[in-house]
Amino acid sequence: MASVLNTVPSARFSNPNANRVRTHSVLAPISVSFSRRRFTVRAAETDTNEEIKSQAAPDKAPASGGSSFNQLLGIKGASQETNKWKIRLQLTKPVTWPPLVWGVVCGAAASGNFHWNLEDVAKSILCMSMSGPFLTGYTQTLNDWYDREIDAINEPYRPIPSGAISENEVITQIWVLLLGGLVSAGILDVWAGHDFPIVFYLALGGSLLSYIYSAPPLKLKQNGWIGNFALGASYIGLPWWAGQALFGTLTPDIIVLTLLYSIAGLGIAIVNDFKSVEGDRALGLQSLPVAFGSETAKWICVGAIDITQLSIAGYLLGAGKPYYALALVALIAPQVFFQFKYFLKDPVKYDVKYQASAQPFLVLGLLVTALATSH
Repeated sequence: MASVLNTVPSARFSNPNANRVRTHSVLAPISVSFSRRRFTVRAAETDTNEEIKSQAAPDKAPASGGSSFNQLLGIKGASQETNKWKIRLQLTKPVTWPPLVWGVVCGAAASGNFHWNLEDVAKSILCMSMSGPFLTGYTQTLNDWYDREIDAINEPYRPIPSGAISENEVITQIWVLLLGGLVSAGILDVWAGHDFPIVFYLALGGSLLSYIYSAPPLKLKQNGWIGNFALGASYIGLPWWAGQALFGTLTPDIIVLTLLYSIAGLGIAIVNDFKSVEGDRALGLQSLPVAFGSETAKWICVGAIDITQLSIAGYLLGAGKPYYALALVALIAPQVFFQFKYFLKDPVKYDVKYQASAQPFLVLGLLVTALATSH
C-alpha cells in the first residue's frame, strides 16, 4: 500500500465536562468491539488544579496561535479546532498519505504495464485513494483510539484525549474508512479483471496488520523492532504490491525486494518514537528510544535507512543496472546531509524538518528502484 492499554495512575476517563487538561500500506475481525469510555483526562482525587498545571510542561502544550495548516495535516503545532470535519481530517493525518500514494506509483511503474490513458489513470487514482485517505486514514484513526492513554501523557491536547470528538464519532470514522478502503479494493479487482481478488486481499491483510499493530492483545507497537518493521512494510511494501498487482503481476522477487526496502521504513518509523518516550515508558511500551536510549536509537534509525538503501544500490549494481544504482546513491547523499543537520542534533525538536527535507529523496529512490525492476 505500519498495541496493550494500561491504566495511567494519575489519570482517569470521566465526564467530558470535568476539569480538562489542555496540555499529544488494512480489516479488523467483525467480532471486534471497542470499549466505550470517556476520553477526558482529569487529575486523581489527590491532585489539585495547580498541580495539574505544573505538570503540563511548556513543550507539551499546543503552540500558541497554532497553525490551521498543521491541524489539517495532523502534525504537531496544530491549532485547536472545534469544527468536527476538520478534527476528523486531523485524525487521519493527511501528512502520512503521500508515501502510500507514492508506493502505488512505484508499483505501477514496476509492473511495466501502466499507460498514460484515461482508464489507467482512473484506476491509479482509485488505488491511491484506497491506500491513502481510506486505509491510511483508518490506520491513523485506529492508532489514535488505542493510543488515547499514551496521548493523555504525551499530547493531551490531541482530539481524542482532550474530548474534542466523541467516542461514537471516532468509532464511526474507523468503520467508514475501513469499509471504504475494502470496497475500493474490490472495485479495482473487478475493473482489472482479476480471477483472484488480490488487491482486496492485500487491503484486507493490511487492515488486519494495522489492527494488531495498535490493538491489544498483540499490539505489535509494544516491541520497537517488530512494530516498526510492520509499519515500514505497510508504508513501502503494501502500496507497491497493490499498484503492481493492479497493472501487472506481483512476483516473489518483488515481494522480497520490497520487504528488504521496508527496513528503511523501520528507520522512518523510529523517528516518530522520540516524541513519545515519556508516555511509552509510563505504559511499558518498548520503543527503541525507550529500550536503548535516545542516543543509541537515533543511530539505529539512520543506520536502518542508509544501509538498506546502499544495499539496494549494491543489488542494482550486481544486477547489471549501474545507472540506476548511481542514481540511488545520489539520492542517499542528501538524506545523510539532513540527518546530520537536523535529526542527529535533536530528533524531537527537528523531526518534522528532517522528514520534510529527507524523505522526498527516499521516495524518489523507491521510484528509481521500481523503474529498474521494470526493465
